[in-house]
Amino acid sequence: MRELTPRRATFAELTPAELYRILRLRVDVFVVEQDCPYPELDGRDTEPDALHLWYERDGAVAAYLRVLAEPDGGARIGRVCTSPDARGAGLAGRLIDAALAEIGDRRTVLGAQSHLTDFYARHGFRPDGPGYLEDGIPHTPMVRD
Repeated sequence: MRELTPRRATFAELTPAELYRILRLRVDVFVVEQDCPYPELDGRDTEPDALHLWYERDGAVAAYLRVLAEPDGGARIGRVCTSPDARGAGLAGRLIDAALAEIGDRRTVLGAQSHLTDFYARHGFRPDGPGYLEDGIPHTPMVRD
């Protein structure tokens, strides 16, 4: 795999080109690949405390996630995705580790696609409530205390 560059930015720090590449990957994965038309742009990316973490390779976003502040003072990890050509290299796990390092001891939640609960469990998450369907895809709420 060619050289990867870890990146970190708040919304205000993102360049227009970076934002475009991030949103392009998210739409390609969550809307097109998963055949799931939903409002990908949910307004949370622009929150002052939102943190965007990604790996970049040759000017493209290879993997991405965002960290949001929760009303209870905790954090929410979401929009975890990897470009098809970068899958299998452990980038999502490395991003989860980087996000957890940023979050520290705060309670952290996420809505895992249910087939990925074992992946998140390896990072200290456990199921936290009944599963649910989101846009036709089974999800499991998970927490890391």
